[in-house]
Amino acid sequence: MNSTQSTPALRTLSVGQAGDERAIAVLHREATDGGNTQLVWLGGYRSDMTGTKAAETDRLAAELGLACLRFDYSGHGQSGGAFRDGTISRWVEESLAVIDAHPAERLILIGSSMGGWIALRVLQEIRKRGSGPKIAGMVLIAPAPDFTSALIEPALTENERRQLSERGFFEEVSEYSPEPNIFTQALLEDGRLNRVMTGLIETRCPVHILQGMRDEDVPYRHAMTLLEHLPADDVVLTLIRDGDHRLSRPQDIDKLQAAVRAMV
Repeated sequence: MNSTQSTPALRTLSVGQAGDERAIAVLHREATDGGNTQLVWLGGYRSDMTGTKAAETDRLAAELGLACLRFDYSGHGQSGGAFRDGTISRWVEESLAVIDAHPAERLILIGSSMGGWIALRVLQEIRKRGSGPKIAGMVLIAPAPDFTSALIEPALTENERRQLSERGFFEEVSEYSPEPNIFTQALLEDGRLNRVMTGLIETRCPVHILQGMRDEDVPYRHAMTLLEHLPADDVVLTLIRDGDHRLSRPQDIDKLQAAVRAMV
C-alpha cells in the first residue's frame, strides 16, 4: 500500500470551554495534488469515522489527491466525552472546531443520517460568519435533519415519555449495536432549537441526496420533505429502490463516490 492510500495518523483536538473540554479524535488526509478541495465526513448517530462509507470516502480522496477530514463526535468512537451529554448543538460546535483547525478553500460536506443534519447546520453557521471556506457541494446519505422532532417525538410511547420525565432519557434496542440507543431530554429539547426544515434552506451549492426506499430508520418520505425546503435547481435526489438505511453495499458506495466525483 503506498503512502497516499495509508490511513492518516490519529490526532486529537480539544474542543469546549474550561470544564467542558472534549478530546475529539481526528483523521486528516492532506491533499497531494496541490488542490484546495477537502472532503468532510459527518457521521451518523452512534456511528464513527472508521465505518465503511467513511473509509471509502477517504479512499476516494486519496485516489483523487484531495484532502479528507474525518472525526468522531464526543461520546462516539475514539473521542472523549459522554454520549449522554451529546446534543446537536454540541456536535455542531465540534464539527466547526475541527473544520476550522484544518482549513481549506473549498469544502464538500458528506453527511450520513444525523450527519446530514449536522452538515446543514454547519453550512448555516459558516454562512453566518460571512468568511471562511466555500461550501462547494453537499452529499447527504439517508439524511435525518430534525429527526428528533420529526421522527422520534411523534412516535414516543407513554412509557418512553414517562422515562424522559422521570429519568431524563429513554432507551431503545439498536439493530446496529448490542448497546441500546439512548435519547435524552436534552437532545430532544436542543433538537427543536436546531431545526432546519422550518423554511427555505439556502445552500447556494449543489446538493445530492442518496436515499434507500427500504430505509426503516429514516423513511424515504423524510428525504422528500427535505427536498421541499431546498432550491430545486440545485438538488439531485437518487432513490435506491432496494436500499436500506446503511447504504453500505458495493453498489451503494459506487453511487456515493460518483456523487462526490461530480461535486469535485
